Formats: sequence, structure tokens, C-alpha cells
Amino acid sequence: MAYNACNAIFLRCDADLSAAEAHGLATGMLCVSDQTESTYWLAELLQNATQVLSNDNDILIRLFEETRRLLASNEFDFDLFLPDDDVALTDRVEALTNWCRGFLFGVGSVATVTNWSKDTREILKDITEFTKLDTEVEGEEDERDFVEITEFLRSAILLLRDELANNSDSSNDLWREDHETN
Repeated sequence: MAYNACNAIFLRCDADLSAAEAHGLATGMLCVSDQTESTYWLAELLQNATQVLSNDNDILIRLFEETRRLLASNEFDFDLFLPDDDVALTDRVEALTNWCRGFLFGVGSVATVTNWSKDTREILKDITEFTKLDTEVEGEEDERDFVEITEFLRSAILLLRDELANNSDSSNDLWREDHETN
């Protein structure tokens, strides 16, 4: 799925967020509860947006469901949905900070239990720090740092998925009851 195509959807409907942030939100929600429905995600994303075309809605649902599939896979195929490498590094770093913001919001929007392990709290703290990255970057060293951070996040998200899902298994029924009525 092309980043630019998804990002264009958010621009068209004036949603005031990027495809990276939307993917981070989906990832955070799905890490806490793999029972999260795409309709709940879309409602969170598009609450202040103008009308979304049916075809665009279908594309967004595919993004959400593909994220669910990749997170559940044991193949380590999950990746952050960010602009391609041919996009300026400053734009990719900005997208990464937006992805992290979306992820944290997604976790917070569905988490009903917060007695997480020290490792989980540390990873969430790191992700919070990534929302503050300096976007004025250039050169090979900054490129290497960007790659290192994205690789860290890929691994950390899969660890968080296991930790958060296990921690919230007992609350999944409560979450479903609470959100199905909304």
C-alpha cells in the first residue's frame, strides 16, 4: 500500500493528520487489543474530517486490516508506515514523530489496564521521546540514526504487542462491551 496514496486521503478529507499518524494509531490500538474494529479506528481518525469517499474508506480499512495481519504474523513482517526512502529525511523524521504520537494515542485510547512491566513502561517512554525528535536533519549520520530508530521501533512494537495484549486479555471483553455501544 503506497504511503502517498493514503496520505492523500487525509489531505482530501481535511483530517489534520498524516498516514503515518493514522498507522501509528491503528498499531497502538491493535497492540492493546487485537479485537479493535476498523470502524472504531476510523471514527477516531475522521472525527473532525469532511466526507470520506467510499473508495478512500475501503483503502483505509485495508490499511487497518493489513496492520492487524502483520502484527499477528510470526514472520516479523510488520513495519512502520512511513514515506519511502526517496523522500527527504526531514519529512521522514517528521512522519516518524507523527507515527509515534499516533501510536501513543492508540494505546491510550483502548488500554483499560496500565499495570505494565518495567520494560513496557521503558519502551513507551522511549516512544514518547521519539515524538520530540529534531526534524532538522541531514547527512549520512542522521540517516543511520533514523534507520536505527525505525528498526528499534519495529522490534519494540512486536514486544509491546505481546506484553500489552497479554496484560489486557482479561479486559478485552470489557473493551468490546464499552466500544461496541459507541
